Amino acid sequence: MTQSIRYCLALDLKDDSDLIAEYIEYHRAENIWPQITKNIQEAGILDMEIYHIGDRLFMLMETTENFDPNAPAKSAEGQEISEEWERLMWTYQKPLKWAKAGEKWCKLTKIFDLKNSLP
Repeated sequence: MTQSIRYCLALDLKDDSDLIAEYIEYHRAENIWPQITKNIQEAGILDMEIYHIGDRLFMLMETTENFDPNAPAKSAEGQEISEEWERLMWTYQKPLKWAKAGEKWCKLTKIFDLKNSLP
């Protein structure tokens, strides 16, 4: 049985209520570009959720063991659409102050896990 890997990531949005509302609209199920969801699945992402408060976003991803966050999309069309989506999303996003150069979503460090704390 293969084990999934969980990623917890954070990113900030530009602190502008109109831009935040637009960003949220793009992420409604009926507005997500079909090629983006296809790229997500083809990359080995089994599940993805994004949560929002204020100008902060949290993403939870469950991936296959061989998931590579730096791998390009499987097709040329997929890569082109992915790059277009990322350019568009960057108009709404800003990096966390802890982000490395060129990094958007920052990986969070787990500091507590209930199942490891139970007797």
